[in-house]
Amino acid sequence: MKYRNHNQLFFTLLAVIVLILAGCGPQRESGYILPETLTAEITLTPQSTATPASKRPVYAPGTLVDYIAQSGDSLDLLSIRFGCSQQEILWANPQIPEDVTTLPPGFPMKMPIYYKEFWGTEFQIIPDAAFVYGPDLLDFDLKAFLEATPGWFKNYRAIISEKHLDAAGVVTYYSENFSLNPKMLLALIEFQTGALTNPVRDPSMEEFFLGFENFHRGVHLQISYVSDLLNDGFYRYFNGELSSIEHSNGTIENIDPWQNSATVALQNYFSLIYDGDDYGFAIGPEGYAKTFTILFGDPWRRNTTVLPGSLTQPDLILPFKAGTVWAYTGGPHSGWGTRKPWSAIDFAPPTETQGCVRTEQFAVAVADGVVARTDAGTVMLDLDGDGDERTGWVIYYLHLAEEGRVKVGQEVKQGDPLGRPSCEGGTATGTHVHLARKYNGQWIPAASSILPFIMDGWVPVEGEQAYQGLLVRGSQVVRASTLSDTKSMIPAQN
Repeated sequence: MKYRNHNQLFFTLLAVIVLILAGCGPQRESGYILPETLTAEITLTPQSTATPASKRPVYAPGTLVDYIAQSGDSLDLLSIRFGCSQQEILWANPQIPEDVTTLPPGFPMKMPIYYKEFWGTEFQIIPDAAFVYGPDLLDFDLKAFLEATPGWFKNYRAIISEKHLDAAGVVTYYSENFSLNPKMLLALIEFQTGALTNPVRDPSMEEFFLGFENFHRGVHLQISYVSDLLNDGFYRYFNGELSSIEHSNGTIENIDPWQNSATVALQNYFSLIYDGDDYGFAIGPEGYAKTFTILFGDPWRRNTTVLPGSLTQPDLILPFKAGTVWAYTGGPHSGWGTRKPWSAIDFAPPTETQGCVRTEQFAVAVADGVVARTDAGTVMLDLDGDGDERTGWVIYYLHLAEEGRVKVGQEVKQGDPLGRPSCEGGTATGTHVHLARKYNGQWIPAASSILPFIMDGWVPVEGEQAYQGLLVRGSQVVRASTLSDTKSMIPAQN
């Protein structure tokens, strides 16, 4: 395999990169604080086996085991992973309040466990902070990093959404839109292809650049496809929907319940392209994890928190003006891409005809904030006011027409107009606005069991398929449907 053929030149060249980047401008503070309960020992790289074979003992049902809460943990998710009930967790940890949302990372717990055979490896590849487009990147200069690499990838160019982009622009495009850490993507590119350190470009290898022989042909479309796969694995595990990995030979690997979402996303991804020893190598300490550490340092020695303890959503209003009636046209579905997370929901203003038609109605700010970024159809509304979409709560608006739209840096109050719904940006068959949420760069599922996307008291409920589902407020129920269906109409009372 390519990733096992790198010679001493690989390590020498990367040492040069590290020395060069050490002088690339002042270091910025991360902008958030480690919980007091997080110790130095916890933040070190976990030590464990590199193989998928479990090293844990066979536990008697209900045995209490030690567990340290990780970023994004909740009673709901832990009960699924350990095979116990939430009440059992509370009985074992009476200091935890029953109404807790997210648990504080670093918090020591006793967890009732129910053993499964064929548990996967205990080794954690990277923390969630190294996976998402969040505060971990505040001191990272992507362009400077790529310029310092000796490989051919830094000279790559592509046209995406009618824009000519260099290599840094390509990686930024997919990092921003999928909300993925560019370090994670670059380490994957290097691990699989050597393109960051190998100066010799082989165009014959670029059609299926990352090993997927499908219609996503070419370097940047392969990166796009892989980004969608990685997010799918991360959020299905985070949301309690992924508990095992099925390998191509039919083997079922039950995910170790101590695992974190980023590691599971990479395990799930590598299971699609590698088998047997190659898979074990890729997910172990000498595989992808080592490539990441050589390129960017040990991610476990940085701040590993993305979602802090007791996280709550700010009060939000519906994204349209009080006194108007819009349609709920899309239940929970993908925020970007085609797979999980189902972080987005859609609303549409009334129009005389269906389709992509102009409207004079505006989507409004669901809370006070500042416009952190705009792009084709896109407005990123930053609620913590620092103007950086990688920190704090951010509301993602898609399909807002460029004409009359807010500008980057503009401060807005709750209810202020942001732009007209349209079909601009992404794929759309009718005028509407698509909304999703992120916290510190991590998408929050719209129908999250602990942090639902509540606006004016309306709570999203997932359907069996993407775009289906309901909005519920007390005894009021609205189902996702078309503009012509009166059962999908919602009056704004903000």
